[in-house]
Order: sequence, then C-alpha cells, then structure tokens
Amino acid sequence: MIVCATCLLSAGEEDPYMWLEEVTGEKALAWVEKQNAESKTQLEKVDGFKTVKEAALEILNSKERIPYTSRYGKYYYNFWRDAGNVRGIYRRTTLEEYRKSQPKWETVFDLDQISKAENENWVFKGAQFSYPDYKRCLLSLSRGGADATVVREFDVEKKEFVESGFYLPEAKNYVSWRDRDSLYVGTDFGSGSLTESGYPRIVKIWQRGTKLDEAQTIFEADPKHVYAYAGRINRKNKSLDFIVDATTFFTRSTYLIVDGKNVKLDVPADAEFEAYIHDQVLVKLKSDWKVEDKTFKQGSLIIQELDAVLKGKKDYRVIYQPEERVSLSSVSTTRNLILLSLLDNVTGVLKVLKPAGNNQWKEVSIQTEPNGSISVFDTREDSDQFFMNYESFLTPSTLFLVDGATGKTEKLKSLPPFFDAKPFKSDQFEAVSKDGTKIPYFVLHRKDWKLDGSNPTLLYGYGGFEISLAPRYSAVTGKAWLEKGGVYVIANIRGGGEFGPRWHQAALKKNRMKAYEDFIAVAEDLISRKITSKSKLGIQGGSNGGLLVGACFTLRPDLFKAVVCQVPLLDMKRYTKLLAGASWAAEYGDPDDPEMWEYIKTYSPYHNLKKDVTYPRVFFTTSTRDDRVHPAHARKMVARMKEMGHPVLYYENTEGGHSGAANNEQRAYNAAVEYAYLYEELMP
Repeated sequence: MIVCATCLLSAGEEDPYMWLEEVTGEKALAWVEKQNAESKTQLEKVDGFKTVKEAALEILNSKERIPYTSRYGKYYYNFWRDAGNVRGIYRRTTLEEYRKSQPKWETVFDLDQISKAENENWVFKGAQFSYPDYKRCLLSLSRGGADATVVREFDVEKKEFVESGFYLPEAKNYVSWRDRDSLYVGTDFGSGSLTESGYPRIVKIWQRGTKLDEAQTIFEADPKHVYAYAGRINRKNKSLDFIVDATTFFTRSTYLIVDGKNVKLDVPADAEFEAYIHDQVLVKLKSDWKVEDKTFKQGSLIIQELDAVLKGKKDYRVIYQPEERVSLSSVSTTRNLILLSLLDNVTGVLKVLKPAGNNQWKEVSIQTEPNGSISVFDTREDSDQFFMNYESFLTPSTLFLVDGATGKTEKLKSLPPFFDAKPFKSDQFEAVSKDGTKIPYFVLHRKDWKLDGSNPTLLYGYGGFEISLAPRYSAVTGKAWLEKGGVYVIANIRGGGEFGPRWHQAALKKNRMKAYEDFIAVAEDLISRKITSKSKLGIQGGSNGGLLVGACFTLRPDLFKAVVCQVPLLDMKRYTKLLAGASWAAEYGDPDDPEMWEYIKTYSPYHNLKKDVTYPRVFFTTSTRDDRVHPAHARKMVARMKEMGHPVLYYENTEGGHSGAANNEQRAYNAAVEYAYLYEELMP
C-alpha cells in the first residue's frame, strides 16, 4: 500500500533553503564543498571503489570502442575521447580506411589544445556541416557540459575557425544552415527574446557578413510556449524549409516556408512532422485523428504529397500502424527509403520501406538480430547506404553498413566483451500494477542464481517524456555489478514510450502516480518471486528518473535499502521556476494551479519528507553546471533530510551539465562512488 505523507511545506510556508537555489552563490558552494568532502571521505575508502574506477576508466577510454561516424561528403567524421585526449579530438577518415580494423585518422581539431589555448573547459556538443560542399561546420561548444553553448564557424579544410565567420555567444542556441551564406538562428537576442522556459522564441535569418542584430525576423512564438526553431531539409535538387513552434513540450505548430510565407501544417497539435521524401510529407500521430469518415489511429505514420498539403488537403494515407505491443520509436530517410525503428514488446525491430510506384511504398527485407536494440544513423539524402547498430544486454554493440537498395548488410565493427557474459542471462517478466495493468521488466542475472531473496538487486527506471528503456549493453554495469553477484533490473513503467503514445499519456499530470505505482509493483514482484528482499533491493534513476526514485522512497520508505538519485527533480512546488522547468508543465502539471498542486504534493519528494519516518540512506548526485534540472532540487532535499536527522550522502560535480560528467575521468569517478555506495548498502 502506498502511504501518502502529509506535506512538510504548505503552499504558503516559506522554504528555508531557498538560498541553495543560488547556483554559484558563495554560501551555497561552501555547503556543496562540505557535503562533497563528507561523502567522498566515506565512499572512496569502500572496498571496491578503486577497482571500479579503474575498470570504468579502462572501458571508457578503450581504443577498442566502436568509433561511430557521420559522413559529410567523402569523409566519415568521428569525435573521440581517450586517456590522451581528455576533452576529445574531431577526426575523419574515408570509408575504405574505416573498413579496416585500425583505420588511419586525420585530426580536424583538438579540443584539448583549443581549451588550453583559450583557458576554457570546452565540452563538444556537436557540429553542423554546410550543404552541399561540407567544407565548413558550426561547432557547438559548452562550458563544463551545460546545455548552453557557444557556436563558432569552423573551416574543416583549413582546420581553423573562420575569421569573421558566424559566431553566437553562450546561450541555449538553436541554429542551422539555410545555405552556405545564411543561417536560421534562435538565441538570446536580448530582453524578451526567450520563452519562460529559457529557450529562444524568435527565429531569424542571419546573412553572412552582417551583424546579428541586423538578422531578419521570420517568426515569433508566444513567451509562454517552450521554444521555436527553423531548419531546412535538403533533398536531391530541392529543399523544404520549416518552422516549429513548440506550444508545449508535447504539442507544436509546424509551418512550411514556401515563397517566403509560413504555411501551417494542418494536423493535430500533438502530431509530429517527421520527414520529407519524394515530394511527400510524413507525419506521426500521438492521438487518434478523425478526418471526415476516416480515423487515423494513435501512433500511426501517415503520408501525403507536399502539393496537397500546401493546398490544405487531408488526403493522408497510413504508411504504418503499430499493433498494441509495438511502438514506432523513430523515422529516418535516405535518398529513396523510409526507415522505421520499432519496439516490439520492448525489443528492437527495423522496417525499411522503398517506393513501389504510384506514391506507394513496400517493405525491403533487412536481416537483423532479435531480442536487442537496433538503431540506424548517418542517413543521407544522396545515398541509400546507412549504418545500423545492434546490441543487447549481454551482447556488445555490432556496427553494420547497410545497402538499403539491395538489403545487404556488411559487418564493420564490434565492441569487444568487457565482461564475461557466459554465466548470465536476461529474462523478461511482468508485474501487475495497482490498477491491474501489466508492467514488463527485464532482469539480468546469473544462470545459477538462487531464488531465496538473497540477491543484491538494483532496479532502474525512468517513466517519463515518452522515453523508452530498451536492451542496452553496459560494460560498466556488467563489470561492477553483475560480476560482483548483483542482479540488474530495468522497469518499463508507464510514462515511457515502450508501447507508444498511450503508454506515455497514461501517466501524465493527474495520472502521474501510476508511474510510481508501476515501479513499486515491479519492486514488490521481485520480492514475491524471491529474486530479492527489501534488505537487498536498491533503486536508481536520473533526471525524471531521479524524481521517480525520490517519490518512491518517500512513498514507500520500507521497501528499499538503497537509493541512487541522480540529477533529480524533487521540489515539485517550485520546479517551474527553476531553469528549464516551465517546459515540463505538460508532463507534470502546473503547481501554481491550486487544484493541480493538491495532486502534485501527494508525491513531491521534498514536501513528503517526515522526521519520524525511517528512510534508507539515500545517495544524491547532481552537477553545478546542470542548466536543465537545477542542482537545488538535490541540494535542498539533502539539507532538509539532514536537518531532520536522516542519514544521507551527496555529491555534486562542479562540471558535467545534465549528464553529470564532462569527461571520461569524471564518468568513471561517478560510477565508482555510486557502486561503492551500493556495495555498502546491499553487499556489506
């Protein structure tokens, strides 16, 4: 049974820890330093800390990792970090070289050298190449891993920044090439140019050789909307420009730019404009759409000719409609193909469609491996070749080059096994949630395990924003947890996207508690199957998953022995006031609405703490440079728990952004302290 505690802080009561919301305030950082010192002293001396850190760093820096690439022109580009390139190098090679086990790489830029020369802690956030010559790119560089970036134009032939080239100062920038000499740009143009969520709301065209304040405004979104941006889809001999106005996190208005006019795409607000191919527009539906006497089903992919779209017609046809336990995860296109990445009962499937004449499409057979995850990338408008990656919980990633025209696959690279998977297996079980819904979950365990409740078990979950948790190979988890005798569990709870939009929408706003009931049901099912017991069960989650584990340990403190709560949301009264929080009101609801707050406060972790309840010793982690989820969520939770006398650990990395780490050394350290904590709690 879920116990709903009375709220610690009423709606009108002053929060005594507001000062911890000053991210870089002197008092706040002194507090952080003190907490870090206490936690590091305890965790670094745990038997296994050093071993995990060394093993994790060896894995993260291994030269045997697959160097994933993106093709621009004749070159295949890769960003690479290892022990000698801490911040990373951007390098390139040819396909002929890439096929080799040890390809020769040409360095385009060295981020360690740039950072040293400029006295900056740059973190690489991506490169956008100019079309069609691919001789220049827009580099997005972040200070310490934050979402905010500096954008600088770089010449990949001369291997230098372009003098007097395009440059945007630090902001949450949205930028894309329009052509070689102009950009679509959204940035902080000054007062009133950002939404309440802190993202650009104004879209401009910026011509080379002009000042940014001379750029032409082509769109302005309402300040209450989430963001707006523009882009160009390049196809053979033509292009299609568009604007997206994100009215909420899950709804949008899409405009096609035709002859200088913005033509609104007449589809439901929650539908997504997915692609443009062969003069046809692809749209993914998030809800049923009734058009005259026809109803297009939720989760379907529909298609219509561009000319008909621009004339306001709704003669769409269904190109793909998923079954009940299948979801359409993503849509990609090549020169002639539509690639559909699916999840069938939470395992990956790839469906490839090619033109069949008369604007129809038929499936191409592509050989793929079952019972894992399949991802496609590096799809280009000038070729039907693309990369496909396969992995599973116990099978390392394998990279294939696929010729979509023929269906032939060529194995290019394989990740070596960083741990011996032979003694282990993965199973998929179902738990029954409070309302009777069946919740699937995966369990990784030794083949010779004993079902006597003695297995140290780590349960991971997310359950939000239609994000799916599919089978992935984690060498660090295998090395640091499975080989130590632990059981690893991934819960596919509602709020995620494992079964399409309906699975996500089932846990929105006033149904949020269903995600927590699902997670608790999985925990109880693990115990009832005697896989583990309360004294051997730990839970872990980050970001929205941090809210998940925060809510669950305050709702059911008796059920868990260990909690790893990473970069979390926890103060659900003030989350819309902190950094990007306002953009998530479509997920959780608006706490400034009294009726909505009455519901939210029943699970808001910060408001459900009680002094006279025994909680597990929770380990909270966050990052000073996280400009998405405010570090004050974790800071204030820890301060309040300590005030009440509850044991708690806290570690805040001063770099890293929302990922919590800016380089492999930091990632390895984070893994080491987290597993050291789990060893102490679940493997004493």
